[in-house]
Order: sequence, then C-alpha cells, then structure tokens
Amino acid sequence: MLDRKFIRAHADVVQQAAVDKGLDLDVGALVDLDARVRQLTEQVNNAQGARKRFAKEFARADEARRAEMKVEHETADEHLKALRDELAQATASLDDLMLQTPGIPWEGAPVGPDESANTVVRTVGERPEFDFEPLSHVELFEQRGWVEFARAREVAGQRAYALKGDLVLLERAIHSYALDLMIQRSFTPISVPVLVRESALTGTGMFPKGREETYALPADNLYLAGTAEVALVGLHSNEILSHADLPLLYAGTSPCFRREIGSAGRDVSGLLRVHQFEKVEQFVICENDDAISARWHEVLLDTAETILRDLGLAYEVVECATGDMGLGKYRMNDINTWFPSLEKYRETHSCSTLHDWQARRANLRYRDAEGTIKIAHTLNNTAVATPRLLAALAENHQTAERQISVPPVLRGYLGGRELI
Repeated sequence: MLDRKFIRAHADVVQQAAVDKGLDLDVGALVDLDARVRQLTEQVNNAQGARKRFAKEFARADEARRAEMKVEHETADEHLKALRDELAQATASLDDLMLQTPGIPWEGAPVGPDESANTVVRTVGERPEFDFEPLSHVELFEQRGWVEFARAREVAGQRAYALKGDLVLLERAIHSYALDLMIQRSFTPISVPVLVRESALTGTGMFPKGREETYALPADNLYLAGTAEVALVGLHSNEILSHADLPLLYAGTSPCFRREIGSAGRDVSGLLRVHQFEKVEQFVICENDDAISARWHEVLLDTAETILRDLGLAYEVVECATGDMGLGKYRMNDINTWFPSLEKYRETHSCSTLHDWQARRANLRYRDAEGTIKIAHTLNNTAVATPRLLAALAENHQTAERQISVPPVLRGYLGGRELI
C-alpha cells in the first residue's frame, strides 16, 4: 500500500506503475474518492463540534428556546448520521482501492506484461554432462522406492506425494544446511504458524488478490499460509520497533500450502508443482532507506546463490519484469535452477524488495535515532524450498547406478555418506 499523500502528489507515477504491472486501477478515481473522504471527514468533525456547542447553549437557554433547540438538534443529528454513513461507505471504498495500489517498480526493471519480458542477469555453474541416459527425478525416485505418488493421491488428491527412506533424510539435510548457513550470516531461525488470520494475509499483501490461491478454513476463520513471510510480517504488525533493533533478520521455517489454481494441468506428474512443501525463508525488516534496502537485497540474493553453488547446481539470475513481479514489489530477482530432464532452468528462488509497501499495510513501524516514527522496509527471498530443490539436486547429481552423489556440504548431516 502506498501513502495517500504520495498518491495525491504523484498520481501519474502511480497510474503508470499500475499500467506497467498490468493492473486495472483508475488512480484518478482513487484521488477523487480520497478528496471526498477528506471533505466528509471535515464535515463530520464540524458537525460534531456543533453538537458540543449545542449542549453548552442548551444548558444556558430558557424553556422557550430549549423547545426550539430540540427540533434543531433532531435535524442536526439526522444530518450528522447521514454524514457518518456516507463517510463510512466512502472510506470502505477508498480502503479497497488503496489495497490495490501497486508498489512503484525500480527504474531497472524490464517493462513487460509477464515473465516473457524477464531478462537474464547472469548464468552460473556448469550443467552436468552424463555418459549414461539420465532419469527424471520422478523415474529415479520411483525406481529407488523413495516416493509414493499414487498412494498419496488416494489420500490427498492431485499433486500429493510422500517421500520415503533416504530421500527424507536428504531433504532434511538440505534444510539443516540452509539454516546453519543463515545462522552463520546472523539470521535468527524461527518456526512460524502456518494457520493465519485474514489480517496477516492482507498485511503481507497476499490478500485480496491472492485469495483464490489460499486454502481457507472457514469454521475457524483461518487460512493456510503459502510462505513463512506471512507470519513473519504479522509478528510485528502494529508494532513500533526501536531503531536499535534493526535490522531484524529471520530464517523462517515452515510447511507451506498453495492451491495452484492457475497451474491446472501443468507439472502434475512430479514434484515441481505441489500443494504442500517445506521452505526456509529469508526475511528482513530494515530502516526506511533505499540504499540500505538495496544492500540487503544483495545479501539475500547472495545467500541463495551461495546455497546453489554449494549444492553444485547450475543456475541463472533473472531480473523480473514489471508484469511478473507482483503488486507490491519494488524489485524482484528470480533464480532458476537447471533441470536436466526438462533441459531448461526452473524457478527455485524469488528475491523481493518491497520498500515500505508491505510494512504500511501491516502498520509495521520503527522509531529512528531522532525519535521520528517511520514505516519500515521489508525484503524476502527463498533460502531452500523442497521438494522442488530436492528434485533438482537429484537430477543433477544422479549416477549411472541410479544413486545420488551427495554434495560435500550435506554429507555431515547424513553421517558422512557420499552416496545414497
């Protein structure tokens, strides 16, 4: 969400951001509605002030005048009630439009409608060359008895899966390694709730646009979160942090749930697109300073790249286009990892800077060194998300004997094993 004063002063900039992000938003109508809300607010305040003056005058008036004043009071009360009702309706409409206002993308973002306009920033690592016919992760895992697809889908429907045996241990090793790396980089590990309230999803920016992608539990008025970011923002919503507490660096670990409504028919046979997965999320709350945000963006990006290099995986870093980056993003870099079975790179990480757009929605503030209260900046990026990253590791490190060569950074978590 943007500051209303900023929108009034830069309506053309906000409108262009909406166009660039493919949003159907009439900023002019929003500005007009904002003016109406401010006008109605003034009228309500004036009417309430008149009511207070009336009470004092009524106490001093004689009986004849009081009778006249009662009639005037009834008329004034009806007018005030009508003003309040109109203000409430206008404010609700304005709040709805404010939740649809986009973050202003940075000047380096490619302008385009979707991921087709993304640009590759760099490609890192060597793709594996096999002297045997490599298998897809589905074929490999099924040959080794490491996954249950059919039985899991009898239990939970499409896109369900159950990992077994050494594959479970390998998945745990990936997450343990990622957490240890982030702890070395001063991030605090934290496990977060996955059952969250609507206010947490609205504050993060997942609602209202992403409602159809979110699992709802109406009996409890709760939802299943699609990322730890939801709870991590919510933990500090409506707080005023101390300048000395910043930056807050979290390594959020949680299961994640997504309905994948927009991907019907895609990637249904394997582990690339599933409804439930495990993730370690990088999350930062920092000062409201563009340069500081930019530095943390590079830190989050470097952490993800370090993980992929340590796992011996080839990848590409992508600068995301305005139409692909989402409503609130200032800047977004995807990292796509090489999948031999697909002969292409697939997204495994998404690094986002949101400036104060997200924190403003969540009312997440801090008091700076001079005592001024400011809206914080937030950033996030995947550290690891499995089973997709697990599938990439297995495909790239498979052997002719249908084993997986364990990257050195993971061996300590697997009792020193070099192969599974």
